[in-house]
Amino acid sequence: MKIVIIGGTGLIGSKTADRLRKQGHEVIAGAPSTGVNTITGEGLAETLKGAEVVIDLANSPSFEDKAVLEFFQISGRNLTAAEKTAGVKHHVALSIIGTDRLPDSGYLRAKVVQEMIVRESGVPYTIVRSTQFFEFLGGIAQEGTIGDTARLSTGFLQPIASDDVADFVTDAALSAPVNGIIEISGPDRMRLCDFAARYLKAIGDTRTVVGDPDARYFGTKLQDGSLVADNNPRIGRIGFDQWFATSVRR
Repeated sequence: MKIVIIGGTGLIGSKTADRLRKQGHEVIAGAPSTGVNTITGEGLAETLKGAEVVIDLANSPSFEDKAVLEFFQISGRNLTAAEKTAGVKHHVALSIIGTDRLPDSGYLRAKVVQEMIVRESGVPYTIVRSTQFFEFLGGIAQEGTIGDTARLSTGFLQPIASDDVADFVTDAALSAPVNGIIEISGPDRMRLCDFAARYLKAIGDTRTVVGDPDARYFGTKLQDGSLVADNNPRIGRIGFDQWFATSVRR
């Protein structure tokens, strides 16, 4: 089966491509660097010809509110239009748990729009909503850092390893479209500030972490359940200790 991965050269894309190729599928990694651009439309028609499944892992190069919204609007509309023309049978989109609960976040508002475009496209689809990746813990800690102190939200976090995300996305791509949402999550739940403190301690970072219910998470205030899944999510197999031992230390 021919499968096109938009964003196929990135963290999740490259791991997903590897899994699918090992199962004997023809995988095309679509990205501007490979001549496929969902903003300009370059290479889309030719690349999607004969594809049965498209996995959309594209991300905006800018997280500024207006820029990220325009990216997901243009990219989503161009991609789904090209899929309809090519007769693609299944669109898999990776999204984020909490998109519809945090309207103060420009990025998450843009992801809501992306999901809407997918739902209304007429192409059979599966939206995979994921919790944050372990790989983002360093950036989360840095976002709340001033001097030697990281002031971070007390909302809960249940991060997932990128390897687990790739496994779930692969499974979704090889399954029938659900025309709905699948939620995926890591196995361990802690408060965001506590997870960040655990990560910083593991890497030998001496910053002090302060839990603050009013601390902003990339511009938005979190409630306890803003970023976690309580609707029977599929749970990954890799916890923090295993992820850290096999990814960060290596």
